[in-house]
Amino acid sequence: MIARPVTLQVNGEIHRFDLAPDTPLLFVLRNDLQLNGPKYGCGLGECGACAVLVNGRATRSCSISVAAAEGREIVTLEGLAQGDALHPVQRAFVEHQAAQCGYCLNGMIIATAGLLNRIAEPQEADIRAALKNHLCRCGTHMEILAAARRAVGLVHEERKAEVSS
Repeated sequence: MIARPVTLQVNGEIHRFDLAPDTPLLFVLRNDLQLNGPKYGCGLGECGACAVLVNGRATRSCSISVAAAEGREIVTLEGLAQGDALHPVQRAFVEHQAAQCGYCLNGMIIATAGLLNRIAEPQEADIRAALKNHLCRCGTHMEILAAARRAVGLVHEERKAEVSS
């Protein structure tokens, strides 16, 4: 396809590119914006390593084109934190040491953050459903589940504190 102007909002910043509209969002995030959170895994939208939030929902960035992402809010792993303060999901994954090689970690964190955007107090079945199509070859599934459960608790505590103040 012929390149055309594309405007993307990534991690709160506006970026303009001349790209073919069918360019996968992942390529722009990694190659043009130098964001290393989303990983190239399978390239087919199967493994989840490339996940980002698009309008708050976990989305496989290898499977969405820049044209489809245009006009939407895109948040990568790098954009979850607020300054030096990690997002509660990131804190929970660090706390529970929920990574070995770290390749799947981006997708697991993004999937958990997306779940918490959709469901205020997800249950165990919701957590498992959100993570079931994210692949981890190192076998840290138990730590990942524990971290996701802890993230639910941290987000609940933060929301409760906001209401109280």
